[in-house]
Amino acid sequence: MTRKRRRLTLLGLALLGLFTATALVLTALEDNLVFFFSPSDLVAGGFEGQRIRLGGLVEPGSVQRGGDGVTATFSVTDTAHTVAVTFTGLLPDLFREGQGVVAEGRFGPDGVFRATDVLAKHDENYMPPEVDDALRRAGHPDQVAADETAVLEARP
Repeated sequence: MTRKRRRLTLLGLALLGLFTATALVLTALEDNLVFFFSPSDLVAGGFEGQRIRLGGLVEPGSVQRGGDGVTATFSVTDTAHTVAVTFTGLLPDLFREGQGVVAEGRFGPDGVFRATDVLAKHDENYMPPEVDDALRRAGHPDQVAADETAVLEARP
């Protein structure tokens, strides 16, 4: 085997190793990636069974607690569309109607989002960037403008 052929063989093996490592990393990440969607995105369809994050505002008057004390159902809206959410577990202390929320789970074929985790905004002036963008796209600048005004007023 000539020197040139050995170099080509080593280069080929190195590239094969690189491609294999890249494929393994991407496969491992695929199971851990969770994308954010608004209720309008979910209503458009194509997300049944996928693990996703749903963000928006908890619709006033929609929160219902189950008889077992740990199951809750509520609706999340971006003011254009509304999605029913069911969650079994303890809701965050800051969870309430009219507030921003991000729920992680799966959207079922029956149109109900089954959340495994629910995240509520952590202070009066915070809104997750994804929820803010979804509200802007849905044409609801009133909520966004009110939050921005509160943030500006709170700054020294």
